[in-house]
Amino acid sequence: MWNSLFKRLLRKLIRSGNLRLTLPDGTKMVLGDHQGDPIEVTLTDPDLPRKFMLNPELAIGEAYTDGTLTIVGDDLYGLIALGVRNFSLGRGHGAESLFAPLLKPLKQFNPTTRARKNVAHHYDLSGELYDLFLDEDRQYSCAYFRDPGMTLEEAQLAKKHHIAHKLCLKPDMRVLDIGCGWGGMALTLAQDFGVQVVGVTLSQEQHALATKRVADAGLSDRIEIRLQDYRKVTETFDRIVSVGMFEHVGVPHYREYFRHVHDKLSEDGIALIHTIGRCAPPSRTSPWIDKYIFPGGYVPSLSEAHRAIEKEDLFTTDVEVWRLHYAETLKHWHDRFMDNIDRAREIYDERFCRMWRFYLVASELTFRMHRQVVFQFQLSRTQTAVPLTRDYLYDNSSDVATQAAE
Repeated sequence: MWNSLFKRLLRKLIRSGNLRLTLPDGTKMVLGDHQGDPIEVTLTDPDLPRKFMLNPELAIGEAYTDGTLTIVGDDLYGLIALGVRNFSLGRGHGAESLFAPLLKPLKQFNPTTRARKNVAHHYDLSGELYDLFLDEDRQYSCAYFRDPGMTLEEAQLAKKHHIAHKLCLKPDMRVLDIGCGWGGMALTLAQDFGVQVVGVTLSQEQHALATKRVADAGLSDRIEIRLQDYRKVTETFDRIVSVGMFEHVGVPHYREYFRHVHDKLSEDGIALIHTIGRCAPPSRTSPWIDKYIFPGGYVPSLSEAHRAIEKEDLFTTDVEVWRLHYAETLKHWHDRFMDNIDRAREIYDERFCRMWRFYLVASELTFRMHRQVVFQFQLSRTQTAVPLTRDYLYDNSSDVATQAAE
């Protein structure tokens, strides 16, 4: 029964491209409109048709990770691109799609204890793993390619400086960095702009390394890294920055998040929230990403985020949309990871490497092909906190690539 339903669903879903599929029972199928180079896939798990019918996105990711789905030439880019073109990602198919709307609030309920556990799942992996594919500053968020020829290091520095200019910093201002990661943003703001920074993270590994980096840089008098939930911070600040953390907040907590941003800002303060976003209506998280990569994570639509901002008495002074910058960032990460994959196998194993490659490729193609972007929300408690035009953003940002090389 499952094989029959599986074949019927595939014929319905795969209308574009050229997929040549060998099923576990040896049956061969040719699907799509036969345009383009063929993607040749072999399935070896007899239970995969049933798994696919229940939850296609989860089943495909798990099968590739487990090695029960193999591709001629290991053309993962080709397979996922074909899937993105044919599947309406974000809506779901199979039995999973029936229950996703009901489970969404439960999956994103994110009190402090659960938030800490979710963060540890991803960010407390081996520190050496991140050295294999990130830039030297360990920026684990979208870079800003002001020039397409920038290196990853140059583009990450450009990102940090662009954000700093949006914060309208002055020396000795106090800045709260929500989700400070390994401390790169805090170090840049303190070193290049002379401010004082409190960074908070829930990751023990990030906290330890960020604290060491601050001490090694001789900036312990200007930067404090705390192992603390942002909701437990009691002070107010001149500026707030948060890069790549809002994706972990969860829709039920959006108003709570922006309420804390409002309450922790001084009256004329400015906040910059940098987050992956969706240029489409609200949806749900990929079940594979939720299970294996970012439990509790969610990419917000513009309407979901802004609805919460409006209700917490914050002025939106600027919204910027970065389109393909994250796709380019992820391509750099993927290529660096593959250059170092032998070491990754030594740290973990072959299965982990396949999982990580699936994560990087699927993420890149989602940005290239499926309306996923980055939003930067500039917020304040007053509408006069920032200049009335964007000219101030570019007056002092002449040649970040040259600064990076010096």
